[in-house]
Amino acid sequence: MTEPVAVYADLFRYRELFSSLFRRDLRSKYKGSVLGVAWSLANPLALMGIYFLVFAVLWRIADLDHYALYLLAGLAMWIFFSTSLQAAARSMLDYAELIKKVRFPRQLVAFSVVATQLVTFVVMLGILIGVSLITVPRARDTVWLSIPLAVLFVGLVLGAALVVASANVVFRDVEHILAAVLLPWFFLTPILYRFESIAGFQRHHTVVELLRWGNFVTPPIYALRDTIWRGELPRAADVIYLCVAAVIALGLGALVFSRVDDRIAVEL
Repeated sequence: MTEPVAVYADLFRYRELFSSLFRRDLRSKYKGSVLGVAWSLANPLALMGIYFLVFAVLWRIADLDHYALYLLAGLAMWIFFSTSLQAAARSMLDYAELIKKVRFPRQLVAFSVVATQLVTFVVMLGILIGVSLITVPRARDTVWLSIPLAVLFVGLVLGAALVVASANVVFRDVEHILAAVLLPWFFLTPILYRFESIAGFQRHHTVVELLRWGNFVTPPIYALRDTIWRGELPRAADVIYLCVAAVIALGLGALVFSRVDDRIAVEL
């Protein structure tokens, strides 16, 4: 059985193969495109514009300073998370012919699609840092902390993506369940709003706390926003949560993959 550490060590051991898979995914994603990776910014920026118009201008649900920055920070993290999981769910199936013909570390397939989505996330993070430096002077000392926080979040997403990719090989319903769950999950995640701004926040404190800490995407978003949008050090609880969640996700991803590794070629 594959050792958990070896599952991720193969990224370096077979880095040339991983690089080849990554380039293949990237070329496939932007094949025939004139603007290339610039198109990856169209979706989050279009969503930000729509949500800003609806929730900040028309309905005024979120009355926050620099709401565009607040919104874009949450959207950047959510889009990376959701697109990575959706792409990973299909990754083994999309590479079925190659997997059945050649013996190689199959986890690299899931890792390569996450790396493809990571390109957009890195570009978005760069934009966030730039906008923060210009519009939020108080964040100039803390904005750089967003980089190690983003690295931890990438680890969390990588582990979760490997779980989804492995599970979907055996149980094909996983990708459909994931597609159904992501929409309500999005609205339960404080991307468009802050829990502290909800009417009746104190009255429903227990429910809010459950949503705050029961959703493993929320503390990373809070931590990143603290450095970029509020210009403050992230709360220790959010950082600890993110570290623990990343370790658990990576460990769980390795465990699930190890259990199905020998069955992947057969199931496909």
